[in-house]
Amino acid sequence: MASPATEVDVDGVAVRLTSPDKVYFPKLGAGGTKRVLFDYYLAVAQPMVAALRDRPTHLQRFPDGIDGEEIYQKRVPAKHPDYLETCQVTFPSGRTADALKVTHPSAIAWAAQMGTITFHPWQVRCPDVEHPDELRVDLDPQPGTDFDDAAEIAVEVLKPVLDELGLVGYPKTSGGRGVHVFIRIKPDWDFIAVRRAGIALAREVERRAPDRVTTSWWKEERGERLFIDYNQNARDRTFASAYSARRTQIATVSTPLSWADLSGADPDDYTISTVPKLVASRKDPWADLEKVAHSIEPLLEMVAADEERGLADLPYPPSYPKMPGEPPRVQPSKKVAEHWDADGNPAGRDRH
Repeated sequence: MASPATEVDVDGVAVRLTSPDKVYFPKLGAGGTKRVLFDYYLAVAQPMVAALRDRPTHLQRFPDGIDGEEIYQKRVPAKHPDYLETCQVTFPSGRTADALKVTHPSAIAWAAQMGTITFHPWQVRCPDVEHPDELRVDLDPQPGTDFDDAAEIAVEVLKPVLDELGLVGYPKTSGGRGVHVFIRIKPDWDFIAVRRAGIALAREVERRAPDRVTTSWWKEERGERLFIDYNQNARDRTFASAYSARRTQIATVSTPLSWADLSGADPDDYTISTVPKLVASRKDPWADLEKVAHSIEPLLEMVAADEERGLADLPYPPSYPKMPGEPPRVQPSKKVAEHWDADGNPAGRDRH
């Protein structure tokens, strides 16, 4: 018999919770139910609202648990509780959507009620959704590499580069095998400029550790190296927010850490059962994230220097229209040089 629905008071807002005993994480049994996940999000609501505040946020939902159907939701339903707020975003296609805007813990609780495991915020804040205030570095382990490699490169290579540039980065586990680093920036540049700044930063890390790091978009060229996914700075490209649970058997959490704690960390130590105690017992390692917004001019100078070396833009994701200055978006092993012109367009095709 299904458990009865209930209403939960979330900082003065009544949020309906249905099927609280439904198991979302089968390996955890009673420790992995919808109610446990809901309570987890209430426990970390304060730092999570700080991370998500005013950001358009997509929802990665698993209404029947992690072994069931995945729904990646970018739009808030037309019929939704009055306490929810939304924010209109524009996708690369030119289409728009009213995305969830988190300003209160009730929005997080509502999303958990809807089966959300992971929150995916944009790198902008409403109402200015055209100018990112966050530059993100995604250290993504490829086959043959793991979290330890990502953490080591982050601490020993990326952080010194940031220090030299006068930029402050804030790391977190991805909740999987990767490492994410966030840099607060001034919202003075558009997505194209911020993405190019991210490419320049990634290329500098690659130059300092070429046998361990790659910026190649094409998997066939990466080898056993960490991939810095520069396209995470493009429009409508998101990854898990701080304190988001992940679709793993043990319900791991994407957890902010200090640089010191990142060294030697085990991502499996951070789960929906352990992170609330951690949050309650430590100083927030991201407490100073909002204190300084950096200029990306030093990185844009690196972009110019790269272009002088012949290093121009890199491919966009396949969902994007062909972008100005983008190289041919074709797998290198399948590319035939004479089929492409100097601008990266198919040769001989009438585009008028």
